[in-house]
Amino acid sequence: MSYEVEHSIPKNEPVAQHSRRPDLSTFFSNLELVNTSNTQNSNAIPMPADMRAVFITLSDAFRSMRQEGGGSLLDALIESLEADAERPPKEVRGVSDAFLDELDRVPRKSLKEADSCPICGNPFLDDKYPLVVRLPCHRDHIFDLECIAPWLKLHATCPLDRKDLLKKEEPSPPPEDDEEDGEYDEMFA
Repeated sequence: MSYEVEHSIPKNEPVAQHSRRPDLSTFFSNLELVNTSNTQNSNAIPMPADMRAVFITLSDAFRSMRQEGGGSLLDALIESLEADAERPPKEVRGVSDAFLDELDRVPRKSLKEADSCPICGNPFLDDKYPLVVRLPCHRDHIFDLECIAPWLKLHATCPLDRKDLLKKEEPSPPPEDDEEDGEYDEMFA
């Protein structure tokens, strides 16, 4: 889905991209080389050099954001990506495009002036058409989709609390049924 469609922007209206967000086309091209979830060959294994390139290109993009500002979260993400590049995993363990599409969108009217993306540091309301998503781990974990999507494509964890976003919540055990008189009934044993 394109930026214009996602934001309901008429086709003739120009879209201004914020300067703090780098071009991630190389990252997504590299990701296509290693993402085996859409292939029909169940034995397909990405090459380690290709895996390394994916982590390095995202690390470089985040590093360019850091040069213009950014905080400790961005530093932690860069450090994690560089560690992954040193020892690339055998497969991508990120979320699917469907997962990204289903993330809760935060309406512009519910954003406050002080709210900003924890990754790029840009205030959400600086964008005329902000595309802000809420992660399911915590109601206050909101991000620019453009910033969080690349991270989530590689890691299925929230960058703030590292909770696994694909792990299903364990249902609480059902309450134990107390017997009517509290005694064991041998008739059905």
